[in-house]
Amino acid sequence: MLLVKVVACSAVIMSDLDSVPEVQIDPEGSFKYILVRLSTGASENSRDIVRGTKSAVYHNHIFEKLNPEMQALGFQCKCLGGGKMEHISKDKKIRVFGESTIYSASPRLRVSVWGCSASPSEVSGSPAPD
Repeated sequence: MLLVKVVACSAVIMSDLDSVPEVQIDPEGSFKYILVRLSTGASENSRDIVRGTKSAVYHNHIFEKLNPEMQALGFQCKCLGGGKMEHISKDKKIRVFGESTIYSASPRLRVSVWGCSASPSEVSGSPAPD
């Protein structure tokens, strides 16, 4: 009986992770972004999300806003890296470039794939160095 409760609890946690939008970026312009891994703590469930905005002077400003919001939902955050992106909505393009001096480079190819699913039809950028 206890095992059934744990499985049910795990399913609810994963569902909660799925409720967090995968990509939230400004609709236009050039701005900083971060790649963040959300986890449920004791559980092995995790999800990577992208956040980017022109209002952030530094990459950590994005994380400092996101982290308390996610903690309030019961998630832990770990920044995997960051960089800059240029979002050209009218052309449905995203260009991913640069790296964060605070968090280092993010795995840009993964961000590029997520950027495509968010709406743009073309994503450019080179993979981060290993």
